[in-house]
Amino acid sequence: MNYRTIDANFAVAGQVLPEQVRDVAAAGFKTIVCARPDNEEPGQPSFKMIEAEAEKLGLKAVYIPISGGISESAQSRMAQALKDLPKPMYGYCRSGARAGSLYNTALAASR
Repeated sequence: MNYRTIDANFAVAGQVLPEQVRDVAAAGFKTIVCARPDNEEPGQPSFKMIEAEAEKLGLKAVYIPISGGISESAQSRMAQALKDLPKPMYGYCRSGARAGSLYNTALAASR
């Protein structure tokens, strides 16, 4: 499992697989943030699959799919997740870039 730490509260990675959710939990993450739309490419696990594994392990999971730019709604949902859900958070998308941008945009808006 490869991920990049942005700060103490958030790390980003590419697509996580259901069987990797246990590794996410073992690494100490408390919430998984999915910034990748379902069905973006063939064979990609759905958010519901990731969420089901997360729940089995006591993790929270939130779905904030980003396609193109980050909408005001997505930014607002991420800000709410940062306020309400336990940290540290593990954000993923295809490469980790959208998850990181979503996090940074929500942080900047709350300052």
